[in-house]
Amino acid sequence: MILYGWHTVSAALANPARGIRKLLLTENAARRLSDENIDTRVAPEIVRPSEIDARLGPDAVHQGLLAEADPLPSPDLETLPQEGIVLVLDQITDPHNVGAIMRSAAAFAVKAIVTTSRHSPEATGVLAKSASGALEMVPLVTVQNLARALNELNDLGYLTVGLDSEGSTDLAAVELRQPLALVLGAEGKGLRQLTRETCSVVARLDMPGEIKSLNVSNAAVLALYIGASRLGLMGR
Repeated sequence: MILYGWHTVSAALANPARGIRKLLLTENAARRLSDENIDTRVAPEIVRPSEIDARLGPDAVHQGLLAEADPLPSPDLETLPQEGIVLVLDQITDPHNVGAIMRSAAAFAVKAIVTTSRHSPEATGVLAKSASGALEMVPLVTVQNLARALNELNDLGYLTVGLDSEGSTDLAAVELRQPLALVLGAEGKGLRQLTRETCSVVARLDMPGEIKSLNVSNAAVLALYIGASRLGLMGR
């Protein structure tokens, strides 16, 4: 995996579960890590910014840090805590959106994010940068079949709530309980039919303005706020 940027790399270095294979730093980045007492864990290569640019491309905002790292292990669904909120992503392919969702998930203390091994971006590069360190904070559960995983969550006692503009009721009116799984659909397409059929409830997000749909990462924040507020998880 390629990780770059200050928050992404410093969080990876602080995570003992993350294996670091190689670390490229500019002199300024190395000095900042030292000033903040962040252990590099491996002997870094001190390079010019242009050398990292050559690896990532000129548009990547790397802030002088690039790490080659091992992927984090994917936990099994049955090992997740039977409390709080889990997010389930149904073939969301844009790495910026998935990264932003992960960052929001970390802010709301989400217990895990469940995604498919296919039709999902890898947890590296742009996604990791967009997540701003959240990859190290929220477990990522990768499954082969999303409908099967939702059935397993149902069997484990989760209330599985799919979010869709055609949902039968407003999320704010649903009687929520823990553990809660909020299921988000792909950009444009929404939830797949089998996903909708497997969820316990399919709800919509009612808004007062003329635009009735949100970008999936914004919808995730709103759903998390409603869920966390209703479950008494805010302010813990």
